[in-house]
Amino acid sequence: MLRSFTRRLEGKVAVITGGASGLGKATAEEFVNHGAQAIIVDIDEEAGRMVTTELGSAAHFIKCDVTEEEQVARAFETVMARHGKLDILLNSAGISCSISPPSIADLDMDIYDQVMRLNVRGTVLGIKHAARAMIPAGSGSILCLSSISGLMGGLGPYAYSMSKFTIPGVVKTVAGELCKHGLRINCISPASIPTPLTLRMFREALAGHNIPEEHLMAIVNATGDLKGEKCEERDVAKAALYLASDDAKFVTGHNLVVDGGFTCFKSLNLPFP
Repeated sequence: MLRSFTRRLEGKVAVITGGASGLGKATAEEFVNHGAQAIIVDIDEEAGRMVTTELGSAAHFIKCDVTEEEQVARAFETVMARHGKLDILLNSAGISCSISPPSIADLDMDIYDQVMRLNVRGTVLGIKHAARAMIPAGSGSILCLSSISGLMGGLGPYAYSMSKFTIPGVVKTVAGELCKHGLRINCISPASIPTPLTLRMFREALAGHNIPEEHLMAIVNATGDLKGEKCEERDVAKAALYLASDDAKFVTGHNLVVDGGFTCFKSLNLPFP
């Protein structure tokens, strides 16, 4: 009885795009720990299969480029054929980009298109095909990863920040329709976490300084404002667990910000005499 009570996703089937690393991987682990079957959907086959090996029989891998609709449709068809249902989708596949050039006047539109294609088109395709699987069942929880870079300007490269500003809008745009079918859709906006993606961006920003990896991680963690705490992958995974579970049965169209208060205030730093 205790086991069934504490495993909040017992019997659920969850698809995690970008689940081979970073926040997607951490969330897949959390979902499996709570009784879900986790399907890792990622373009990186080697890393994806490594994750499923670590997670055991409750995890499966499907190689997929989430920007290609044919591949996305086939991935969801595979899930439905194997499990007969889809309860949860986490859209976590995404990329960042170079912080240079720093001026909007020099924005590389090819890079912009690449980032928007994965971060936005990939998310929308996931929502579209998850909805096709979930609507007949009349239930389901769709989650999308945004960022505090999508809440305040100046926190990330232009293309990345613009893509992340878009995600909460996508969620709100489709929430009205999906709730009529019993489906929920929400997003999560975390602060900076030293994932491979974030570390790569900070490493480039500090290029030439030859900063050791552990110091780079400390720099990322130091961007937070909540004393005594830092934003970790497990914080996002637990937020996703809540939104995916029946505990959040009446929560939809919401952007759950996991940032230790970072976007709540700005200190004036007045020049007192």
